[in-house]
Amino acid sequence: MIVFWYHQTANVTQATRHASRFFAAFFILLVLTTSPSERLNAAEPLAADLVTDGQPIDVSSSRYRELFAELQRDHQFSEEELQRLFAGVKINRKVLELMDRQWEAKPYHQYRPLFVTPKTIATGRKKMAEHEELLDRIEAEFGVDREVVVAIWGIESRFGTHRGSFPVFETLNTLFDAYPRRSTFFRTQLVHFLLLCRENQMDPMQIKGSYAGAFGQPQFIPSSLREYAVSFDDDDITDVFNSIEDVFASIANYLKRFHWTLDAPIYVDIGPELNSAELIAALQKGRKGKVEVALVSADQGVNLPESPDNRKVIIVGLELAPFEGGGFRYVAGYPNFQAIIEWNHSSRYAMAVAELAEAIKAE
Repeated sequence: MIVFWYHQTANVTQATRHASRFFAAFFILLVLTTSPSERLNAAEPLAADLVTDGQPIDVSSSRYRELFAELQRDHQFSEEELQRLFAGVKINRKVLELMDRQWEAKPYHQYRPLFVTPKTIATGRKKMAEHEELLDRIEAEFGVDREVVVAIWGIESRFGTHRGSFPVFETLNTLFDAYPRRSTFFRTQLVHFLLLCRENQMDPMQIKGSYAGAFGQPQFIPSSLREYAVSFDDDDITDVFNSIEDVFASIANYLKRFHWTLDAPIYVDIGPELNSAELIAALQKGRKGKVEVALVSADQGVNLPESPDNRKVIIVGLELAPFEGGGFRYVAGYPNFQAIIEWNHSSRYAMAVAELAEAIKAE
């Protein structure tokens, strides 16, 4: 009996050790193959999980009382006006669901085909030819390459045909009230939206846009529309819904304000690996990790074109598909690339714009 008990105990102990090793290895694999956001989401409920669709927003809460006080004090909205505007405002749960799985989170080999397609390229070429005279004027006035204007227009709203179906007022209230991670940002956008509607005599309840509160053919958020949109037709009204002149000019003006240089490089491929700690550090810093062109040329062994005014470049890593061998494709993002990132803080977005523009321009 003693011998039997010993062998049984030894077997159990050995099995336990094997099981412990298995679960430890499984846990490490899980950590390594799961993104930080996914691990965070596994521990914390998503915003959409905390509400129901159509749930009334409590406009008597402290956050709304403070918002109303600001709108009255700083922007001269009346109490009656605010009560009328915000009466019955509700949560749109779909907005929160979409915010937690945005396209920009996809690896580049999945993100690019959403926008750079044979159909989009063909339509972009057709539109560029159709609006040749207008684009001549845009380049002359703003110094922004025409194919980039058309590419952004194509990606943002499929050349004006897909502008979003979410009521913007409801969307911004949903994100202000029920999306804690960016509540402050969307509070600001809600204020800008109300001011924009008042300035342009638009009904806030009638405007539709994206799940993130962007609207019009260029898909501006309210603060960007107020800051960068311009009129380029024969009136003084900035109309990014119906005036193609205003749409193109507003896109170009945005890029101009972030120092776009006509006919300058946007990006250059620098290889499948980074050869120095300096470049790896720049990659990790994202759009803030700027390095000298000469450093990139020396470390990567490539001849890079000069940068306008000797401005620095950023380092971008783009995920390759398994059939391409996996790994990364690295590029140097020139100041024009960085201007596109100011439009949308995703390097994947900027690269899709650049590659679509290249394809539209190609003969």
